[in-house]
Amino acid sequence: MKITFVEKKYKIGNRFKDVMSEKLSRLDKYFTDETTARVVCSAQNKIEKVEVNINCKGVLYRAEVSGNNNYDNIDLVLPKLEKQIVRTREKATQKKRNAPKNVGYEFLEEKPETKLADIYKTKKFDLDPIMVEEAKDAIERIGHSFYIFLNAETGKVNVLYKRSDNKYGLIEVNF
Repeated sequence: MKITFVEKKYKIGNRFKDVMSEKLSRLDKYFTDETTARVVCSAQNKIEKVEVNINCKGVLYRAEVSGNNNYDNIDLVLPKLEKQIVRTREKATQKKRNAPKNVGYEFLEEKPETKLADIYKTKKFDLDPIMVEEAKDAIERIGHSFYIFLNAETGKVNVLYKRSDNKYGLIEVNF
C-alpha cells in the first residue's frame, strides 16, 4: 500500500508517520499492491483531526476522527476503516455465493452488522425548472440538508446540499 501524508495546519512528525504506516500495513491483507492511502492531519483550536482515505480498484474507504491527540485518533480511525472494508467485502462475497473465510480482524473485536436499514418512506414529486439561487432559498425555507431540482440553466437534475461548514455543494446528475 502506498501511503501519502498531507499536513493542514499541523506538522506531521516522523514518529507519527511510522506508527500510522505500521498500523495501516496491517490492513494490507484486504488489498492489492496498487492500493493507495492518503492520511490528512489537521489541527484547529487545539482539536486534532486525522482523515484516512484508502482507494483500491476504484472503491474508496474513508474515515475521519477528531480528538485531543492524533496518536489516540489513530486507534479510533482504523476500526472505522476496517468495518467499512469488511462490510464491502462481505457484500461482494454474498453476491458470489462464496462463504468468506474468517481472516481475523485487526482492529475490530467482532464481525460488524451488515444489514442496511429498510426504506420506510417513499416520496414522488414533479421537478419544475428553477434556478440555483431559488433552490438555495428553498433549502433554507424547508430546513432540509438537501434539495433536488431541475436546473433551469442546464436542464439537468441537480442535488443541492448543505455542507457541515454551512456552504453549499451542487451535484449534477447525468443520464
